[in-house]
Amino acid sequence: MNYSLRHRIRVLPGRKKTAAPLRIRRGVYVLPNLVTSGGLFCGFYSIIATLREDYLLAAIVILIAQVFDALDGRVARMTKTSSHFGVEYDSLSDLVAFGVAPGVLAYRWALEPWGPWGWLAASLYVTCGALRLARFNVQVEVVDKHSFVGLPIPAAAAVVATTILMYYFLGGEGATNKHLTLLLLIYVLAVLMVSTIPYYSFKELHLRHREPFWILVLGIIVMSLAIAEPQIMLFSISSLYALSGPLRALGRLWRTAPPLDTTPELRALRPSPRPLDSNEESSL
Repeated sequence: MNYSLRHRIRVLPGRKKTAAPLRIRRGVYVLPNLVTSGGLFCGFYSIIATLREDYLLAAIVILIAQVFDALDGRVARMTKTSSHFGVEYDSLSDLVAFGVAPGVLAYRWALEPWGPWGWLAASLYVTCGALRLARFNVQVEVVDKHSFVGLPIPAAAAVVATTILMYYFLGGEGATNKHLTLLLLIYVLAVLMVSTIPYYSFKELHLRHREPFWILVLGIIVMSLAIAEPQIMLFSISSLYALSGPLRALGRLWRTAPPLDTTPELRALRPSPRPLDSNEESSL
């Protein structure tokens, strides 16, 4: 090819190299996903128990699912078997065990007499729980590790389950009150899950390291109370944790709010000092 012909040829710009597709790994880590499956089974069995009108058993099984949910992540980190598959599987398991199961339980136990308001409240709880899990998955790398954004869905499920345990512990009286109480409770929990209120994550508490002596004493007291009155203790812990987020937010607003007398409106209403006359100046 001569020089003139070579200059007449139009050279197309080269295409950018595209990134190679991700290689799909074969196989999964068995041990942490078996623990996650245990929580999923508990959630499904809670639905079965609810359909059989065994509401107390359904609430207890939801609390057992909390144990599996607390263990699967720790097992994965201890055995160095964390994976993206495990994270997604854990979210789906949480949606069933702590979203669908408590929603069905709340509807059949107390919300069904409310008609559309009842199933709307239960469906809103499940929807907000799914949104909470989705937001957690996309923000897990950017948010503060020491706190959760919004009420975690396992904590919301624990409030529902322990409320039912507390109801039967007190004798199962007040059927009308339970309908209204749980209706309001479900709406409040749904709002707290999708809120941006920070909740303590307890990731700073390392039980394998040296901690202050009072933490050991507090742990012994909590364990003793849990053995003596498990219904009261579980209800108290779950309720206090759900309230801790709004209380901390109110306390933070109280500390950052300016003093009342420094606002422009109150400063304008403050009487200005009266100038002294000649007689008062002489007396001084």
